[in-house]
Amino acid sequence: MAASRRGGARGGQGHRTPSRGSTRALPDLSADRARALGLTPVSRETVDRLDRFVTVLLAWQRRINLIASSTEPMLWTRHVADSLQLLALAPRARIWVDLGSGGGFPGLVIACALADTSGAEVHLVESNGKKAAFLREAVRVTGVPAVVHALRIEEFTGHPPAPIDVVTARALAPLPELLARAYPLLKKGSCGLFPKGQDVAVELTEAAKYWKVQASLAPSRTDPKARIVVVRDLEPVSQRAREQAMPGGRQGKGNRS
Repeated sequence: MAASRRGGARGGQGHRTPSRGSTRALPDLSADRARALGLTPVSRETVDRLDRFVTVLLAWQRRINLIASSTEPMLWTRHVADSLQLLALAPRARIWVDLGSGGGFPGLVIACALADTSGAEVHLVESNGKKAAFLREAVRVTGVPAVVHALRIEEFTGHPPAPIDVVTARALAPLPELLARAYPLLKKGSCGLFPKGQDVAVELTEAAKYWKVQASLAPSRTDPKARIVVVRDLEPVSQRAREQAMPGGRQGKGNRS
């Protein structure tokens, strides 16, 4: 399994924070930062790690697309607080897996919050090489307990570390496909926490065609229209239904960006 631990990510990777490559001024995030930390309060140590993470992200954002540029002025509420709120839904969880981690949401943010928790570890699964390189650098700079897996999701879930308490994914895929990707972990008892937008009811209805799912909806602290799908148990309606839920087996997309 191609993985980089936080110790291993410090040397030999050959990846450094790239220069901005642009003279475009960085947005003033102070007001948004204050609002986000009011919505999802964390320790002073966690705030320091988050500040370092945001600095690295904005530097790399000038080179590769990690978040939608339109959301940069709201980075703290739109992305950081939106990620932090998941912790309250699984307060005793220690081992997390973030599928399609991309810009580090929610996995890297969760790792920042759990860095002082004994036994905590977050697995960041990202097949895109440039984004995996960014994640390695963010792990190095923040010193968080995270492991970067430069793998396709199916490769990781086929041979996951055990045990896993929580599996997350944000803006990755419509719910039927997302459940299919996470199923190898969920069937072993992991809890699924999947932030979704205002069309979550439609996605749940569509998912019911393929899955027998025990799920609840938690309100979002950052968006009154959004919900977090909390999956406790999952079974495919049939093997054929499970296959149809995967990419290529069905049509339609409904990501939340």
